[in-house]
Amino acid sequence: PKTRRLESLRYERQLGDAPAWNSPSDLTEAPEPANLGAVTIPLQLAQFLEQQLPSALDLLRQMVEINSYTGNRDGVNQLGRFTAECFAGLGFAAEHVPSTNLEWGDHLVLIRRGRSPRTVALVSHLDTVFPAEEEIRNNFHWRPEGGRIYGPGTHDIKGGTVMMHLVLAALRSFSPETFEEITWLLLLNSSEEVLSKDFGEVCLSRFDRDTVAALVFESEGRRGDVPRLVVARKGRATYRITVSGRAAHAGTSHRRGANAIVQLAQTIEQVASLTDHSRALTFNVGRLAGGVAVNRVPHEAFAEFEMRAFSPEIYESGRAAMLGLNGPGQIRSLEGDYPCAVRVEVLSESCPWPRNPGTDRLFALWQQVAAGMGLAVESEERGGLSDGNMLWHAVPTLDGLGPYGDNDHCSERSADGSKLPEYVEVSSFVPKAALNAMAVLELVQGGVINAR
Repeated sequence: PKTRRLESLRYERQLGDAPAWNSPSDLTEAPEPANLGAVTIPLQLAQFLEQQLPSALDLLRQMVEINSYTGNRDGVNQLGRFTAECFAGLGFAAEHVPSTNLEWGDHLVLIRRGRSPRTVALVSHLDTVFPAEEEIRNNFHWRPEGGRIYGPGTHDIKGGTVMMHLVLAALRSFSPETFEEITWLLLLNSSEEVLSKDFGEVCLSRFDRDTVAALVFESEGRRGDVPRLVVARKGRATYRITVSGRAAHAGTSHRRGANAIVQLAQTIEQVASLTDHSRALTFNVGRLAGGVAVNRVPHEAFAEFEMRAFSPEIYESGRAAMLGLNGPGQIRSLEGDYPCAVRVEVLSESCPWPRNPGTDRLFALWQQVAAGMGLAVESEERGGLSDGNMLWHAVPTLDGLGPYGDNDHCSERSADGSKLPEYVEVSSFVPKAALNAMAVLELVQGGVINAR
């Protein structure tokens, strides 16, 4: 029987050298599953995804060419409209939900109601971290090179949105009854990169007892060549410490001054000492300022910090330690015994997403399906946050379902190759889309893709 190595064909087509499939019969003569390296995919599913890949990458190109920096409200909304148009062909109706921060774009909710109220939610976001000026300055744009595509959002997270489209198209083609039965809910955050809280409320208000799972299409992690799905994420709190001292002339009245900067330096050391890597608890000083002039004892200084932890209990202990720094400082004026005052404010909080039975069950299902494909899949507890932090407690949530790439949030490229910008691996789309499609079907019906 006739068989083909789809992986090599995919790379050839990316370079423009390989012919398109001649007809559906070009592959259906082969009874065996297609093989991508060590990964076995049902033949007709592999054929379908291979045929869809060029158009999917063209969708990705058009998305990447729209600057959707969080602060570019018009660009984010333009991408939202384009994304709605992309999914309209699969039967999705769009709702554009204004953000509570009017400087940010609208959240995008896409829904395709099925015969059943049983709902699967797929989650992505619209925004990136790259202002248009940075893209221009660093010549950072859509740029295929070999098996990689560089560009803003290719990896985080426009590639994940395209992965959602591939998965849903495959389900419609290979299990149309299931596709029509399930209600599909797509949720795209306009301001994920700045951790907008209101998106969580948008999602939770649309979840109910019939919501089976929330599947987050952030990028896949890897250990070596082994794909990793995200089953937990650290929580994050940001703080501002403001120190109030007493100003004085640095030459004639130095003894009267209570130096706020010196107090802040001591407080920073206290905060840094709270980091405990054995408990995955970290504190990072990200910003500080103080003083007016060098001939004046500074009366005020401030610093901003972040804290991260996986465990809710450790997170709470770190939070309590930070707030415990409120009160009089150690630095006092020598004249008048005036103490500096330390004030700690919580600026924002995103609670941890810890390991939990609902997520673990989803991961076990994906791992089982992957094993049937000859693919090893591992779990990962990731330090960065995602929208999953806001959802896991309401419905079973699994993350890392997007394609593989690297260098997210980076736009610079050096001549010696020591610095490379964000990119996605083209070869990761088809195997991951197949895994996701087969696992979603197993999730909602306990069955397999029907060969046609």
